[in-house]
Amino acid sequence: MTKNKRLLAATLAVAILAIATTALLHYNRGRTNGSVKIGFVTTLTTPAGVIGEDMQNAVNLAVEHLGGKMAGRDIEVIFEDDGFKPEIGKQKTDKLVKKDDVDFVAGFIWSHVLLASSKTVLDAGKFLISSNAGPSQLAGAGCHANFFSTSWQNDQTPMAMGEVLNTRGVKSLYVMAPNYAAGKNMVAGVERTFKGKIVGKDMTKWGKDKQLDFSAELAKAKASGADGLFIFYPGSAGGAFIKQYQQAGLRDVLPLYSVFTVDSISLPKFQAANMEGVLGSSSTMFWAPDLDNAANHKFVRDFKAKHGRYPSFYAAQSYDSIMLIDSALRATDGDLDDRDALRAAMEQADYASLRGLYRYGNNHFPIQNFYLREVVADADGNWTTSIVSTIYENHQDTYASECAL
Repeated sequence: MTKNKRLLAATLAVAILAIATTALLHYNRGRTNGSVKIGFVTTLTTPAGVIGEDMQNAVNLAVEHLGGKMAGRDIEVIFEDDGFKPEIGKQKTDKLVKKDDVDFVAGFIWSHVLLASSKTVLDAGKFLISSNAGPSQLAGAGCHANFFSTSWQNDQTPMAMGEVLNTRGVKSLYVMAPNYAAGKNMVAGVERTFKGKIVGKDMTKWGKDKQLDFSAELAKAKASGADGLFIFYPGSAGGAFIKQYQQAGLRDVLPLYSVFTVDSISLPKFQAANMEGVLGSSSTMFWAPDLDNAANHKFVRDFKAKHGRYPSFYAAQSYDSIMLIDSALRATDGDLDDRDALRAAMEQADYASLRGLYRYGNNHFPIQNFYLREVVADADGNWTTSIVSTIYENHQDTYASECAL
């Protein structure tokens, strides 16, 4: 190589190094001063879209309450619609992780959608926060250091209901739920704690062509002579079930005990249709609109002012997801690159949760209280849920012992 060629090569090498250094510095400045990007996967179409809309409204309210910033960073939320299908949920999650390069992925109503999507997020080293779904797989042997829940493990809420049934002297129970991951967890939960006899069980079709006609199952339940009827039917299936339950005249014959069926999304519709069979019905949950703490008072007040109705537990969990992320950024001064510090901060749950104080178990599911709630009319005559008593204090899910974290 001639002297001139060697000089040219050296000059080019220095130039390339300078460009690379400048690009790296620009990237680092972007990470320090840029936005925090949150992908939020939920259902925004199909009849189940009313749940996703409630979650979206709560996320937007949380961002508003934070003034649009976390630790000085602008908050950018990218909402994606899973269409109530695991394959679409995975596609949308892939987009958020690989194209949008979000820092956190949150949301997920449905267990089967979350299970289909979780590997994409976790394999990429991102944080995954479930705002609703709590499948046993992610609570037990399949737990992951970068997975967190702001809701519950699926079995816990029906376990609390099983305890309610025991205290009320229910000796026999008919059980109904949809045949998918969460439905199976719900049934397993109530069976784990209920001390009486399960006299009948129907696991009905779910998914795109889910079953909405329950007349045959209700007739079987009535004929069974059971002391109570336990159900889990979220979304539009819950509305269809309650309507048929009332039409069958079962309120005084077969008392209804439900989880994730009667909530602040469905109650205005039940009230408008004069479905009084739901009044006085019992459910269990870690949260209710009348839970007495400052953060919850503000959340419920501002949500009602914006949307003209009570928020649901889906909304409360989604709001908490944003506040959990904010707590991590506050603790790390907005450093998105220190994953260990962010994880350690989230493990502290150091924020004003709408449920009050809670802590995380080794599998990153909340250890929290569960309450008995009853459907009542508030001072203005609007139907809502109100806390009656505490069923569990600081309850940890059953599968945590299987998690190696």
